[in-house]
Amino acid sequence: MRTSSIIKWQKDGITLKEDEVKRSDSSNSRGEVYIVGIGPGDLEYLSIKAFQIIKDVEVVVGYNTYIDLLDELISDKQKVISTGMTKEIDRVELALKEAQKGKQVAIVSSGDAGVYGMAGLVLETVSKQELDLEVEIIPGITAANAAASTLGAPLMHDYAVISLSDLLTPWEVIVDRLKKAASGDFVVALYNPKSRQRQQQIVEARDIFLQHKEPTTPVGIVRSAKRGSEEMVITDLQHMLEEEINMVTTVIIGNSETFSFTNFMITPRGYEV
Repeated sequence: MRTSSIIKWQKDGITLKEDEVKRSDSSNSRGEVYIVGIGPGDLEYLSIKAFQIIKDVEVVVGYNTYIDLLDELISDKQKVISTGMTKEIDRVELALKEAQKGKQVAIVSSGDAGVYGMAGLVLETVSKQELDLEVEIIPGITAANAAASTLGAPLMHDYAVISLSDLLTPWEVIVDRLKKAASGDFVVALYNPKSRQRQQQIVEARDIFLQHKEPTTPVGIVRSAKRGSEEMVITDLQHMLEEEINMVTTVIIGNSETFSFTNFMITPRGYEV
């Protein structure tokens, strides 16, 4: 039975929405943490298990935008904790505090939580603090896989995923990885390719690839993959910077065998066709 109306308050960029509900005492039970990959964003690409967990847990924690994407799944009987960008550590700390009260908590992460997501940070924190909690990671469709499905079959052979964001990784390290992936003839999916603050990283990355790949190498550019506003273009390495690239873009650069056909980008696996 509901005992109060929804409470909303904001402090230090953290928003909590709570509807106080009479619950059985869970203070003596072991808390459960689910790190949930929600996929590209549209609910039709959410796994059945992720869907059910988000609906069933007592507390849902996530970045503001991801919470908004899940709005129709979250009821007013659940506690919601949301933060802005760069508040990942705050979200984890708040989520684990709820779990230590014996609650079931879902920490949501776009794509797959184990690919540039929240899974690593949660497990590192649980390990460092030696917390006695049940932790389960629920997989989701990654941006690379979502974009690849729109483009056709560009990831049919060995590929690498590299983020161009140097917020947590030194740019020199990223450059070294780009060079090795390019020289190894991997198909490469680029995450976080460009933002208002980071304009040159994608230019330098393209120049690195041109040192190892033909200018005609197919490049697929997908913006807002598997969301309602999805846009896609297939171009080549020489001309890729002429297309719009931003933070919601995934760029897939083919290998020496990749080719384009009508509106598809294909990397052969090696079958004789």
